[in-house]
Amino acid sequence: MTLSQAIVLAAVQGLTEFLPISSTAHLILVPWVFGWQDPGLTYDIVLHAGTLLAVFVYFTRTWWTLLSALVLRTRDLFSSRRPQGGGAVERNLTLLRVLVVATVPAALAGYFLEHYAETTLRSPALIAGMLIGVAALMWAVDRRVTLTRTMETVGFTDALVIGVAQAVSIIPGTSRSGITIAAAMGRDVTRESAARFSFLLATPIIAGATLKKGFEIWGHGLPPGLTATHVVVGFVVSAIVGFAAIAFLVRYLQVRTLKIFVIYRLIVGAVILLIELLGRPG
Repeated sequence: MTLSQAIVLAAVQGLTEFLPISSTAHLILVPWVFGWQDPGLTYDIVLHAGTLLAVFVYFTRTWWTLLSALVLRTRDLFSSRRPQGGGAVERNLTLLRVLVVATVPAALAGYFLEHYAETTLRSPALIAGMLIGVAALMWAVDRRVTLTRTMETVGFTDALVIGVAQAVSIIPGTSRSGITIAAAMGRDVTRESAARFSFLLATPIIAGATLKKGFEIWGHGLPPGLTATHVVVGFVVSAIVGFAAIAFLVRYLQVRTLKIFVIYRLIVGAVILLIELLGRPG
């Protein structure tokens, strides 16, 4: 893998991890279209670590507030003191519980179906189908006129719906952010709040996947063709681009719809099917 290829893949990961267009699909399709060699699991972990840093930095204040509420309530329980913080602490604890519930389905799917998803489910035709199918779902919920709920109103039923949707994103081409945002909007959550909840939900999932894969290759060293320069550049580029993608989408959905992403997914899905029909380039 050349340095330019490493930079392109890192930028693709950072951009598509958070925009609702499927990072897995693009990381499979970019090498497929250009005939590049698969950079391997190690580089994939590097890129995910970069996007993990991006989402954690962007939501540092939110996570600090949520975890502070947990520490405060735990301290009150062990000291038998009267609960401190009032309604604000309880609202933060509820959001934290909801995030935990919504994480469970994807964690189970990743544990039991990861190998299947990384082998059987990586065909370009299936990726194209998921790009188009989820685009249709995004288009349907984007037309709703009842998107009035904020992230703070997301309850446990909502969490289960969004969590199951996130579990489906193990199929390449789905887009974790795309399907979770669509699921939240299907529960009448505003576009911006749906994006924020989706990104908060991404933190434990990306962290878990990164740690799991990291332990799998622990002690093996860098594989042939992957250098320390690739690792550093890939991590930095994916983190910077990922942070920019989060900031862009949150601001964008304050005033815009998902239409541009629906159109993009439909075009990419159609192009993939056309390439499959005519034969792979080269």
